[in-house]
Amino acid sequence: MGLVKIRDGMALATVLIFVGTACGPGVAPGDGSVPVQGGTLKVIGSGDVDHLDPSSSYTTVAYTLNRTWTRQLVTYPASNDFNKAITIVPDVAEALPQISADGRTYTFKIRDGVRWNTTPARQVTAADFVRGLKRLANPVQPSGGISYYTGTIEGMQEFFTAFQKAPKTAAGIAQFMAHNQIKGVRAVDPKTLEIRLTTKASDFLNIMALPFASPAPVEYEKYVPDGPEFRQNTISLGPYQITTYQAGRAILLNRSPAWKQDADPVRRQYVERIQIMLGQESADVVQQQLEAGTADLSWDQPVPTSAIQRMNGDPEFHVFEGSSLNPFLVFNLQSPNNNRALANVKVRQAINFAINKVAIAQIYGGPMLNTVLDGAIPQGSSGFDIDVKPYTTPGHVGDPGKCRTMLAEAGVSGLTFQFPYRTTGNHPKVAQAIAADLTKCGIATTLIATSPDDFYGRYLSSVAKSREGKWDIGGPSWLPDWYGNNGRSIVVPLFYGANYAEGSTNYGAYNNPAVNATIAKALTAASASAAEASWKQVNAMIMADAPIVPLISQNVPTFRSSRVQNALYSPLSQQFDYTQLWLG
Repeated sequence: MGLVKIRDGMALATVLIFVGTACGPGVAPGDGSVPVQGGTLKVIGSGDVDHLDPSSSYTTVAYTLNRTWTRQLVTYPASNDFNKAITIVPDVAEALPQISADGRTYTFKIRDGVRWNTTPARQVTAADFVRGLKRLANPVQPSGGISYYTGTIEGMQEFFTAFQKAPKTAAGIAQFMAHNQIKGVRAVDPKTLEIRLTTKASDFLNIMALPFASPAPVEYEKYVPDGPEFRQNTISLGPYQITTYQAGRAILLNRSPAWKQDADPVRRQYVERIQIMLGQESADVVQQQLEAGTADLSWDQPVPTSAIQRMNGDPEFHVFEGSSLNPFLVFNLQSPNNNRALANVKVRQAINFAINKVAIAQIYGGPMLNTVLDGAIPQGSSGFDIDVKPYTTPGHVGDPGKCRTMLAEAGVSGLTFQFPYRTTGNHPKVAQAIAADLTKCGIATTLIATSPDDFYGRYLSSVAKSREGKWDIGGPSWLPDWYGNNGRSIVVPLFYGANYAEGSTNYGAYNNPAVNATIAKALTAASASAAEASWKQVNAMIMADAPIVPLISQNVPTFRSSRVQNALYSPLSQQFDYTQLWLG
C-alpha cells in the first residue's frame, strides 16, 4: 500500500515544502553552536508502535524509532532543506548502487565497520539483507509494504505466495527461508548484494530506503516475526539500542557500543539515552510538559489546535507544510443505492462543486495548518499540477447552485447517501460539514458513526459491504510513504483498479483501464522526470472521472522544549531526527 490505515488519518509524516526556514535558535548545525554530549532525551506521548519489527512497522512513530537502531542500504539525510531531506544517499552501502544498462539489476557494496551489537560485535553482510527481504513475506506478520517489493523484485511475488503456506512458527519460518530463495535477490559475497527487478523502476531506491528493507541478523530466526520474544531481543545496527521495551508503557534506548561514527554517514550519537514514556492521552498535557521543560519532544500527540495562535512566533514552534490527501471524500462506485447514481460521472462531478473546502480547513485549524486541494495528487508529490483544478470554485467555498444544476442536467434527484464516519478527532465535524454542503445541493445523508477500525474494515475496505451499498461516501485520509518520485505511494493504492480486492485502499473500486495503463507507464519509466510526466497525465485523467473530492492537505505543527538543539526535521517520520539532537 502506500501508508495504509495505520499511517492514514493520524497527524503523521507527510511533509513537503517547509514553511519558512525551519530554523530557530540553535537549530541549524552551521549556526555556531557546539554539540553537547550526554543527557537523556525525554519523549512523551500516547500509543505504542504498531510493530517493533522493522519488517512490518508502519507508523511514523515506528519510523522515528527505527532511525535510531536500524539501518538500510540507502536512506535520507537529516536536513531542514526539504530537497536535501528527500534525496537518497548511501547508508550501509558504500555508495549508490551500480545499475545495469537495462535498468533492472542493482548491485550494492556493503560498507566496512557497520556492526550488529552482538557479543562480540559482528559485521553486517549481504546475507543479512537477503534475510531481511525474505522476512517481509513471512506468513505471521507480512509487511504492510509488501506490494512495493512484490511489484518490483523478480520472483518476490512467487516467494510471497509460497511463504504464506509455511508453518506459522519460528522454526517453520526459518526452515522455509533456508530452503527457498527470491529469484531476483542474491548475496554474491559477504559484501555484495545483487537485486534483479522485473522491469525498470525509477523509484526502486526510494523503496529500498524504507525501514522495511532493513537487514535481519541470523538470531531473528529464533523468533516469530514481531512476536513478544522478538520485541525483547532486538539487535541494533544504529547508534542506539533498545534496552527496555514495555508494551504500551515505555521504551528506553541507550548508546550502542558497536556503532562507529566513521561507518555511518547520516546519524550521530549525541545524547546518552532516549526515554520514551507512553500512556499520555492528552495533547494539552503533553504540550504543557514541553513548555515547562519536563519533557523534550512529543512522541505522537500533535500541538493542540487551541495552542497554535499563542505559539506563533515562539522560536521552538514551527509549521511544516504537508503533502497528503487528509482527508478526502471518496465515492463508492459499486453502490447499488439511488439507482447506482454514483456510477454516473456527472453526479460525481456535480458533487465536486458542492463542498466548502475552506470550512474543512477551518475545522483543522485554518490556512496556517492546511492547504486546500484541487487535484488527486497534492502539491509536493510527484504528478502535482497546479493547472489540474476542474472543479475549483471562487475562494474554494463551493457552489451548491452549480451542483444542483448539474444534477438536474444528469436527470438525478432525491439522492440519499449512506455516510459512515469515524467518531475520533475532527472526523464528526468534517462529516457534519460535508452533509450540510450536500443538503444545499438537495442531497440527503444518513450519518453512520463508526470506530476507526470499523470505518475501514466494515465499510470502505470491505468488498461485500461496498457492493451491498452499506456506504456511498466516506472521508478517509492518505499520506505517502516517501517524497519526491512517489506516485507509487499515492496513486497506485488509491486509484489503480486492476488490483481491487478485499482490504483494498482503492476504496471506491475506481477502475479506468486508460488510467491503469498510464500508471504502468509511470512505474516503469526510466527516470523520475519521465515518471513525473506520466503522473501528471494520471492526475488529470483521474480528476476528469471524479472518483474523489480532494479536500485538504494537513500541515504539521511542531514544538520542542528549549533544551533541544540541532532539531533537524525528517519528512518521512514527521518528527525531528533523534540521532541528530543534543541537549542544551
